[in-house]
Amino acid sequence: MLTLLIILVALAFILIAITKFDIHPFLALFVGAIGYGLLSGMSPDLILKSITDGFGGVLGSIGLLILLGVMIGTFLEKTGGALVIAQKILSWIGEKSVMLAMMICGYILSIPVFGDSTFIMMNPISKSLSFKGKVPYAATTVALTLGATASHSLVPPTPGPIATAGILNADLGMVIFWGLIISLTTLIPSYFFVKKFVVKIPLEPVFAASETEEKIGKHPSAIKSFLPIVIPLLLIVLASIANYPTKPLGEGAVITVILFIGSPVIALLLGAFLSFALPEKFDKQVLSSTGWIGEALKIAAPVILITGAGGVFGKMLQNSGIADLVSTGLSGASWGIFLPFLIAFSLKTAQGSSTVAMITTASIIAPLLGTLGLDTEQMRVFAVLATGAGAIAISHANDSFFWAMTQLSGMTIKQGNQSHSLGTFIMSFTAIMMIYLITLFI
Repeated sequence: MLTLLIILVALAFILIAITKFDIHPFLALFVGAIGYGLLSGMSPDLILKSITDGFGGVLGSIGLLILLGVMIGTFLEKTGGALVIAQKILSWIGEKSVMLAMMICGYILSIPVFGDSTFIMMNPISKSLSFKGKVPYAATTVALTLGATASHSLVPPTPGPIATAGILNADLGMVIFWGLIISLTTLIPSYFFVKKFVVKIPLEPVFAASETEEKIGKHPSAIKSFLPIVIPLLLIVLASIANYPTKPLGEGAVITVILFIGSPVIALLLGAFLSFALPEKFDKQVLSSTGWIGEALKIAAPVILITGAGGVFGKMLQNSGIADLVSTGLSGASWGIFLPFLIAFSLKTAQGSSTVAMITTASIIAPLLGTLGLDTEQMRVFAVLATGAGAIAISHANDSFFWAMTQLSGMTIKQGNQSHSLGTFIMSFTAIMMIYLITLFI
């Protein structure tokens, strides 16, 4: 009982430090983890070992994946490749189905690009199509944000799912495979929510002169724009299938090559190389510390450090014997998949960041996987996705994405809560119910 109380105190410290005192999540998580170790009576040597093993172990497996994923997104954003993808999707779906097109665009672009950036890039298109098609602007806006939210929390290589998969030691290929299925399913009720309810919110698009100006030169082709996203995902999933114990693709030299190029770090590295071909004229300056690579490093560094601090917290919990403490109360696996969901849901709602919520939840859950009945290869995958499902909601006034949406669209806070916030709630619970049903039949 005392250990559980100490965990709650540590979590309260982390949340208050981030939300009330605006302390960086890395420092809050790191200090909170050490504080937990001290309060729980761990020896100094064990605390130091937990720091080294937790930080080094997690970053050794996923630090490069986060960086490479951010690099791909940065090049897509800077070269206009992301906009090319959006325009191609629009041409496939048709401008008559503006809400569906915006949702799919947001979904696909948010796989390599951060949700805030996806919305900023797509908002002018959303405004224009809303105006031309006479579709309520609130509807196109929320369709875009919900599409971006679905993939951001459930589909690698966005940092949250990658970090969670690394901490829980889950097969990344299977996380991608099931994450795509579950996240796409969540778009169905989200779309009808937008179509039936959000369309009633009055909101007129306001155009600025600068929005009609072309800021990027010649865009890359659609094929070149899709390749940095599609190739790594396909390689990772293919390698996961080839690596199944039943060896469905056989064995031999070819399979060895597939397993190598399909390993997450090599697949994403190939994706990064493909993204280097996106600029109209390649300039080696983009690969310098002051170019786009340097910018990607600046974006990725905080996420990597937060992930490392989450690893320290998880290792501290593991070494304190928390799994033994709760084993009697949580030994029934029938509802075990809901615990990571509830923790992530609470953390996301309390402090706003989906990535922080996922990393913190994974750190807490990692030593409990056996107790919760989630320590098989398949259940680790669904534990990752349950965590991502919880980290979808509720996006409200403490979430930077919420403010980007309301400020750029002109929505009031009340309108944002009625549309985007409620939409994330619907999406989150759809995802966890899908996950639960799937786990009943596999």
